[in-house]
Amino acid sequence: MLKHALVCAASAAPILLALPASALALAAPERPSEIDELVVVGALTDVAVTRSELAATQANDLQDIFRRTPSVTVGGSVGLAQKIYVRGLEDSQLNVTVDGAPQGGTLFHHIGRVSIEPELLETVELQTGAGEATAGFGAIGGAIRFRTRDPVSLLEGDQRFGAIAKAGWFSNDGQKYSLTGYGRLTGDVGVMASFVHVDREAMEDGDGVLMRGTAGEQTLGFLKVGGDFGDGHRFAVSYEQRKEKGAFGQRPNWPVRVNDRLFPAEAERRTAVANYGFDSGQGWDLEATGYVTRTDFTQDRFDRWGLYGAEIESQGFDLRGRFELGAHRLTAGVEHRRDSVMSQYLGDIAQWGPWTWDRNVSRFEEEGQLSAIYAQNLWRPTEALKISFGARYDDYELEQITYGGRAASDGFSFNAGLDYELLAGLTLNIGYAEAFRGKEIGDAFTLESRPGRRSLAPDLRAETVGNFEVGLAWVQDGWTASAVYYDMKIKDVILDQLGSGPAPQAATYYENVGDYQSDGVEIRLGYDAGLWGVDAFYNSYDARLNGRQIEGYEQIALGNSMGDNVNVTGRFDPSPRLGFQASLTHYSDLNDIEVLYREVELGYIGQTQFVDKPGYTVLDLFARWTPFEDRNIELLAAIYNVFDETYRAHASVADYSAIPGYEIVRGLNEPGRNVRLTASYRF
Repeated sequence: MLKHALVCAASAAPILLALPASALALAAPERPSEIDELVVVGALTDVAVTRSELAATQANDLQDIFRRTPSVTVGGSVGLAQKIYVRGLEDSQLNVTVDGAPQGGTLFHHIGRVSIEPELLETVELQTGAGEATAGFGAIGGAIRFRTRDPVSLLEGDQRFGAIAKAGWFSNDGQKYSLTGYGRLTGDVGVMASFVHVDREAMEDGDGVLMRGTAGEQTLGFLKVGGDFGDGHRFAVSYEQRKEKGAFGQRPNWPVRVNDRLFPAEAERRTAVANYGFDSGQGWDLEATGYVTRTDFTQDRFDRWGLYGAEIESQGFDLRGRFELGAHRLTAGVEHRRDSVMSQYLGDIAQWGPWTWDRNVSRFEEEGQLSAIYAQNLWRPTEALKISFGARYDDYELEQITYGGRAASDGFSFNAGLDYELLAGLTLNIGYAEAFRGKEIGDAFTLESRPGRRSLAPDLRAETVGNFEVGLAWVQDGWTASAVYYDMKIKDVILDQLGSGPAPQAATYYENVGDYQSDGVEIRLGYDAGLWGVDAFYNSYDARLNGRQIEGYEQIALGNSMGDNVNVTGRFDPSPRLGFQASLTHYSDLNDIEVLYREVELGYIGQTQFVDKPGYTVLDLFARWTPFEDRNIELLAAIYNVFDETYRAHASVADYSAIPGYEIVRGLNEPGRNVRLTASYRF
């Protein structure tokens, strides 16, 4: 019944719709209190990364975007293979959107699920942990919202048309070029078009060792039209096409040894989004999102089965209204999404080889339907007190088109929290939030199954999470500080474990493997003195599945463990045209992680083993300079990994190479020292 109502609502809409981007101050990462005033539950750990920071650091990939964000770590020096972890949970456990369009599903578990070009972004909003009912589908571990730039905001003064050309050079090792044109069509309605090209050679680690399989070529085209049409109406339509290609290892997130082969691979994402908003001026407004996004990945395993391809397509909408009712502000909405995943052999059948289980089937498909209704209320009984509470109902359906399997689940989740100003500048925040997630479409490269086998456990249950947070925040005379404790528990984790179980289990078998728990603390401190400032954070958490510390090899697609980490960033801006930043990041050793429980369970080895994640300290330096009064020319310089340290990010797979039989299992090293220079000219 719920799905029927949502589909009817979608068909009644004459256009696809999307949520308007928020306007944020151009500052360092900050608590996003201005993103959405409804955010109360978990607000102290939410973060906004702004346009000015992305530009100043010459951000080029996911790792650059989240380099100074507490609770977030990105592993993998190859952009194609990068994965985001929030409090230990992999990005597959997050709701990740670009202008409201989700990046869902998994093409291949050895590559990343999220890809974005920082050049296009206005802001990045991060919600850590399960939060309010508006967070979207599958926000077990939180939500990441990438928002692209607004055409009219690029114009200066009475300018009607303009363009920005950029050229960048990386010493380790590549070039980046971009051209963005923009203009005002009428009133506050504008158009922008961007083209970005990145060409990277293979990088070197801190020891000067060439990391084979890290070269690649990226191109992106982006078009956006829209703005404020007057009388409370705002509308925008955008289209993005992003491609990445290169020759990578069989598993792009692992090192390629000297004698290993490289395999041509190509990834492409195409996303169309239409945005609409209406503010009545009478205490209610309407926002909506509609999208179609398609992601493809091909890899040529010429040594085995030849060219193999995968595709994920998502289309859907989110429609929400906000209503001012005295001291209450209510947000209520509906959303629906249809996902499909497909993989197939693309070469001649003669190439398929003995690894193919059924030569009569060359294409494998699954389809998922997700529907939800939600409501979130903000109540301000006094000026010092904000109380938020909400509920969400989710309905999941999965159909395995090729093999006839099915899974369905539905459930409610609730949240409540308060923000209370104890004293002037001192605020207490406390909240509890639940989230619900049924089985979604599977990993495209593992859809194929042996005939007569089953890839879904017959008693498969949905995942449910409870996330508790409590903390204090203090703001006074340029000082900011916060301290938060969080405790998150996921019940009935759905996971495809390593290794095949007994028949009728297939090689890929999704089952409930137990309960996940992550608890930790996050502490932030900052001071802004105008011309200079400093920000610091400390983050520590412990993530376990059934009481056992997790690791990114055995718990792939679920999570990873990281050591305690600290970041201190200082800035000095002697003038509006000149600025400097220095950022120091330290990860403490994380040793004696017990691993390979699954292999012992299956009898592959006799006993569990232990791996270490050595700590590391990395210093990054940044400078910006606009030499002329008109500011049409801007020069940027950065030195990443100043001390040329050789290290493996804790968000990568640990080093198993000392364990007999697991010599190839380890994550990639991070790049050594990398000097980046960028020049831009504004027409």
